[in-house]
Formats: sequence, structure tokens, C-alpha cells
Amino acid sequence: MISQSLGTSHIGAAGELLVQYQLLKHGIDSARLATDSGVDLVMYLPGDREAFTVQVKTKLRPVPAGGKGKPSLNWPVPVKDVQWLACVDMSRDAVWLFAIEQARKYQRQTPPLLYWYLDGAPANALREEQMAEYRLEVVAARLLANRRIGREGWPMA
Repeated sequence: MISQSLGTSHIGAAGELLVQYQLLKHGIDSARLATDSGVDLVMYLPGDREAFTVQVKTKLRPVPAGGKGKPSLNWPVPVKDVQWLACVDMSRDAVWLFAIEQARKYQRQTPPLLYWYLDGAPANALREEQMAEYRLEVVAARLLANRRIGREGWPMA
């Protein structure tokens, strides 16, 4: 059970730690940054000398779309230069990891939001099941299978 009294700084820190934990479970090192520069973590693939920047956005739980609609999740898409966006749903310990170009491909609205419905989505709306390929465990396996990351954030041949 998640405490209802958590402040935004605790929610954000918990999201960062969850991402770090899940990355570490897959053998990917990461480090939290103490500065508030828009970069929350840097991640390092095994055997790679380059550090990749990650911004983590965390939601406590899904909320009704528009205040009374079907359950949905949404996160702001960073406008600053980061290479990866990690989206966290704390209520389910769920993490999705997007190369920033991929997140921007799915963003909607202004300001840019990445959002989807858990179920019962309106026509043409994204559903969580469509985002399965971006679950952190899937992306981590793909990154580890081929350790060179291309500009789009996916492994290079």
C-alpha cells in the first residue's frame, strides 16, 4: 500500500530508485544525479564507456482520463536534451523505458504528454497493451543483446 501523504519529491525519488533497481536486476548500472538539471539518472551498459542520460517521470497511480473517464496514465515528455525517458506507475511497480525519439513519436497534446489508457480506450487512443515493447525488462533485454545503442535509442547491428 502506498502512503497517501507522499509528496512529489518522495514520489519522484521512489520512481528513480525503482528504475535503478529494475535496471540493476538486468545487469545495467545507473547512478542518480544530485543536481536538478532535468537528468535524473545516467545508465551504463556493460562494457560500454558511454553514459546515457535518463529522465524519470513517476505517477503514483492511474487516474480517470479527464477526471471522470477510463483509467489512464500520463507523463510529460521532456523538452530538454535527454536520451531516454523512464515512465513509472508506482502503484504497480511498472516501468516503461523510451528512447526520447520514441516518446516524442507517441506524445499528444500541448504541452507534450505521453499517455495511454489501461483499458476501455476510445477509438484511436493508445492502450497500455500497445506499449508492451517499451516495458523496461523488454528494452533492457534488447539493449543487452546488442550493446551498441544507435541515435534512435535502439541497438545497432
